[in-house]
Amino acid sequence: MVERDLARRGLDTARTRGASYADVRFVRRAVEDAVVKNGHIDTVDRGDTFGFGVRVVADGAWGFAASQVVTAHEMDRVAALAVAVAKASAITKERDAVLAPVPAATGTYRTGIGIDPFAVPFADRIGLLLAADGAMRTVKGLRTTRANYEIWREDKLFVSSEGADIEQTIFETGCGISAEAVGDGELQIRSYPAAGGRTQNQAGWEFVTKWDLPGHAPKIAEEAVALLTAKQCPQDVRTTLVIGDAQLMLQVHESCGHPIELDRALGTEAAYAGTSFLTTDRLGSFRYGSDVVNMRIDSTTPGGLGTFGWDDEGVPASEGWAVKDGIFVGYLMSRETAAALGKPSNGTMRADGWARLPLIRMTNVSLMPGDAGTLDDLIADTGDGIYMETNRSWSIDDKRLNFQFGTQIAWEIRGGRLGAMLRNPTYTGMTPEFWGSCDAVCSASEWRIWGTPNCGKGQPGQIGHTGHGAAPARFRNVRVGVVR
Repeated sequence: MVERDLARRGLDTARTRGASYADVRFVRRAVEDAVVKNGHIDTVDRGDTFGFGVRVVADGAWGFAASQVVTAHEMDRVAALAVAVAKASAITKERDAVLAPVPAATGTYRTGIGIDPFAVPFADRIGLLLAADGAMRTVKGLRTTRANYEIWREDKLFVSSEGADIEQTIFETGCGISAEAVGDGELQIRSYPAAGGRTQNQAGWEFVTKWDLPGHAPKIAEEAVALLTAKQCPQDVRTTLVIGDAQLMLQVHESCGHPIELDRALGTEAAYAGTSFLTTDRLGSFRYGSDVVNMRIDSTTPGGLGTFGWDDEGVPASEGWAVKDGIFVGYLMSRETAAALGKPSNGTMRADGWARLPLIRMTNVSLMPGDAGTLDDLIADTGDGIYMETNRSWSIDDKRLNFQFGTQIAWEIRGGRLGAMLRNPTYTGMTPEFWGSCDAVCSASEWRIWGTPNCGKGQPGQIGHTGHGAAPARFRNVRVGVVR
């Protein structure tokens, strides 16, 4: 393999120039996105990239350089440049970079798929979107309809000076539909299966067909129109709140996933999402939520966007806990941040392609199921309250403490049954108090893994793909209907 020979050459060059550690990543990525809007093909984008990055430690500091010119001469130049960057950075370092040890891994990993999405004829892929869009447009009163898919394949080679040699192939497939209605100064939107018009998993084209977009399109369109005249969500009251899994997964992402990134807790990262209230003195003792709240960190979950064989530092996929029985017990860690706590890395470093440094990213951070039965069981047990579903907006402070979320749709719960539809629903709270008010989580039959393919972090900015499992859950005495 030419890439492997070049990678080893890069390691040799880095060591010769003075690197105490080096790794080389080759990444080849193919992505295709298509959008149908109001009955017509709106966009089709296809991107193919290939290149490599060299990351080193020299004089106790990090250096990185990358290129898409795949030649021996360029590998020598880039490896030497990475070392030069490290040595320049060492002039202002506060401490040496120390890496937690990890066994040198060799092996391969490949996403298990049923149907290669790139093998499905384009006419069939776009035809499904046209059918779903057409089914929405049978409903009167809509301004805009959209249907979309994304297919993704990434091939990676990772070789390190410690002896790691890893090949991985990751497939992702995503899809979704959305309908917008406008009237009386209102804009209402309904999306399926999730917010943003698309959800995504590590899977093949079978992921698209299982959601049956054309079959669900009329209902989504009808709800968008109905929201224009639905009752307004009660304003600034406290009530019992049941949250559906498609919304709750984003709550997990924002109020658990980001604050457990150890670089944020240590104060070495603040881009996009700020720092964290989960400081290291709280590890193992801080009450994050009630006893029924269990948040898992797991890069082995089938279908999760945070699933892999090894991260981009060669650390193997792992399972563990962020929150156990309501207590904060674990971070997302790199080899360097793990060493600062005297712990082994749990393998959460990933880069957005060949031209970026790996960062601590969420793998699959999930609210694990409880024993409250089905969603119908939970609503029947609730008495009175509100059920909210599908995100529309969110805001959260730089330490991930105070938040406000708006959802696309809600329903009253009266006497254990769903009642009137509600428009413009919102809820707000403080993270530990909110999760502390959780008194029931639905059972495993209601749990599913969702994908967030647009998580931003870092400067220069990187887009990460993260997974979040959730089942519907109930929260008591939550403030709803606050809009500022």
